[in-house]
Formats: sequence, C-alpha cells, structure tokens
Amino acid sequence: MFSAFAMSDTAAHVIAFYDVHPISHEHVLHQVRERRGSLEDLAPADLYPFDQDHYGGLAANDALADAAHLARGAHVVDLCAGLGGPARYQAATRGVIVTCVELNARRASAARDLSFRVGLGEQVRVVRGDVTRIPLRGGCADAVLSQEALLHVPDKSAVLREAARVLRPGGRIAFTDWVEWQPLDAVDRVTLWDGIAAQDIHGNDRYVAALAAAGFTGVRCDDITRDWGGILSERLRMYRALRDAAARAGNPRGDDSFYSAYVRLVELVVARRLGGVRFSATRR
Repeated sequence: MFSAFAMSDTAAHVIAFYDVHPISHEHVLHQVRERRGSLEDLAPADLYPFDQDHYGGLAANDALADAAHLARGAHVVDLCAGLGGPARYQAATRGVIVTCVELNARRASAARDLSFRVGLGEQVRVVRGDVTRIPLRGGCADAVLSQEALLHVPDKSAVLREAARVLRPGGRIAFTDWVEWQPLDAVDRVTLWDGIAAQDIHGNDRYVAALAAAGFTGVRCDDITRDWGGILSERLRMYRALRDAAARAGNPRGDDSFYSAYVRLVELVVARRLGGVRFSATRR
C-alpha cells in the first residue's frame, strides 16, 4: 500500500479522471432511487443496471468468472475494482469472497458503502492500494480478476507479477483490457491520456509475453473487439445525451477532454486499431 498515499503525477491524473467520471456513487444511488422510490432494503440485483462500470454488463462478468474457474467459497482479488459492481455480482451469484483493490479513495469508499447497502459488506472487502504493490499476503487468492482497468497502469508487468504473488499455485487470472491491433500515433496517445487516462496500451503479444514472464502458463486470449465496438458506440450515445440534457438545463456539460477522447476511442475501435481481449491463465 502507498506510504501515506503519496503518488506520482501519473497516478494523480488517473485518480482525477475517476473523480469526475459520469458513472459514480451518486449516479448509482440516484438511478436506484428513481427506479425503486427509496434506498431501503436493497438487494444486489437492484444495483446491477447501474453499478457495472465496464463493457458487456453481467454477461461479461459471467464470461470472466468462467475463465477464472470460480467455485463457491473461492477467495478472489479484484484489481482496480472501482465501484465494486462486478465484485458484488460475483459474490452474490457465485458465492465467492472478494477483496477489491482500488486506488481512488472516493471509489473505494463508494464500493464499501454500496456493498454494505446490499448486505455484502462481509463478503466483499475493499482495500485502498496500488495494484503494482498489492497490499495482501502471498498465496491468499484462488483467482485474480480485472476488467478494463490496466490501461490506466503504466507498469502492467508489475501488476501481473503481483497477481502471481497473491495467487496460490494453480490459481487463475482472468482479465479484460485494451490492446493495440495497430500502433497508435503520438496524437492519439496524448488524446487518450488527457481524456481517459489511458497509457502504454499493450499489443496482444506483449501481454502474452508479460503473463509468461510473471509465472503464468496456458495463456488464452479471446478477442472481444467486435463486441466492444457496439457497446462503446451505445455508451457514446448515452454520454452525448447526458451532455445535451445538462446543456438544456443550464448545467456544465462535463469534461470536454473526456468526451473528445471517447469519440476518438470509438473511431479507433470501429477501425480495429484498438480493441479488447479477455486474457486467462494459470499460475505455475
């Protein structure tokens, strides 16, 4: 864990990005209240339409759980867990115990609050920490999961080494992340960094090599770029509608750099210059 959470400008930029992200603790609770009329007696499923801040919703969670061979009672570590939506889903549907590791203090606090609200406060633990130095003992986990988060981490090899460290021998890692199918130019790299805090996006082969070097075997790579293209296009329509609604109400339209980067992100995925892969492997 960070010493007094002193961190680099790079980490600070990632934290700031999620501090203003449109899917937030407040957004989730507002949407749930609008649908149910109150926040009393919530069940995990009441949050599912609003707290799954990743691509593909519940089906993506199931695909990742299957790739990790999750079994009831397993101890799972969720890296860069955000608001904890996938962790709560896995805990509720698969009967696993999840430790969420999240750097952003607001999102860590939100994940903890939402989990307690739906009765999963004991089954979903949240720790604030750096995933390149996971604040957990070695060999404590049966599985490590992560969804579309490592694009924010500059040293992905360090994350994978730490994942191997906290896994027991024979444990599984399963995660989704962005990959380069074609090299990005300098302008796109700056745009994606400024707008969505994306840095050092790996190619597929580079990720495979990093997994092997970290001590994983039997690496599987499932190309999910086509699925993400449709999902991202729909999200862009949602963000555009939110911006337009804010403008009509005389409110700020949100972060322009985020919006511009998202527009470019969709273009890159549709052109298959960027894409997504679901990786899974076994710790030796």
